[in-house]
Amino acid sequence: MPKPNPHRPFSPDPAQMACAPDVSGNSINGLGEPGFRRPSVIYWAPDPDDIPHGNLQRYFYTVDKSAPVMVAAQAERRRRADVELADLAPRAVERTAEGWTDSLRRFAPEAGVDMVGVTALDPGWLYDTASSEFAQVIMLGVQHSYDRIAKAPDIEAGAEVIAQYGRAMAGARHVASWLRAQGWEAEPQTGPMTGKLAMIPAALACGFGELGKHGSIINPEFGASFRLSAVLTNAPFAPTPPREFGIDGFCSNCRVCEEACPPEALSPQKQTVRGAEKWYVDFDRCLPFFNQTHGCSICIAVCPWSRPGVGLNLADKLARRAARTSGPRAHPSAAC
Repeated sequence: MPKPNPHRPFSPDPAQMACAPDVSGNSINGLGEPGFRRPSVIYWAPDPDDIPHGNLQRYFYTVDKSAPVMVAAQAERRRRADVELADLAPRAVERTAEGWTDSLRRFAPEAGVDMVGVTALDPGWLYDTASSEFAQVIMLGVQHSYDRIAKAPDIEAGAEVIAQYGRAMAGARHVASWLRAQGWEAEPQTGPMTGKLAMIPAALACGFGELGKHGSIINPEFGASFRLSAVLTNAPFAPTPPREFGIDGFCSNCRVCEEACPPEALSPQKQTVRGAEKWYVDFDRCLPFFNQTHGCSICIAVCPWSRPGVGLNLADKLARRAARTSGPRAHPSAAC
């Protein structure tokens, strides 16, 4: 028997819905399309005039953010955005591919990030208005404070999201500066504003975890409770491989985030999105509640994998179950 949802039924603010465009966000995202195409910018456009949902993005800015915890988080994010990029050194440092990746791992704590990975840039991850001459993507992850994100959808959780976006932004600029100081061009990509790159596919490819039913990446270390940034470069890093822990199958049988989602935007089945079968969040249902609650984050907070100390134990349990049914598999501790 599911727990009563204190946020249902949800009725969007009529003033917000008056800002909605005629086109469905699900159509822009490619829901139901059988063939591949590159993603389109749907939200968090640097210029809201460039997207159909621009007036809804502007509505988000009008929601009261005067609480001291939010003001402090916004100020901290602005401070972190001031990290200057180093000048490009005239000569490029040479290392083996493995040496570059090892060096990146060692630099990660200095950059203030909790997780790093590298993969070759797939042009299909670039938004359809973007291009890049770079061949590599460095992905960076920063973990949320569970105590703060667990307060979702209250403003304290929204402030935590802002704070971690700031930390991810600073981390990307630190890594880009580190590369430029060694003679390698590097371009940071940070959120929440949309840049050139759809970050989730790149993060999956470099070993950050598996896509969860709630549309966010899940891994044993941080659950779904982390934010992403990236750096584009041509420095010859060794790639970090994708990782699987049985999370996809776990999500198929878990309904925690479905039942917790106030606008019922999560589906029990995967759906076709631009030619791929994947977990998908109904954009048109999700956005109104997201906009009125400082970014919501309920699905991230309630995910069983996000609770401290739970993810690694769950991964071990799934690994033992898989070993009993199909032979040995890699232990999670072997991952990067």
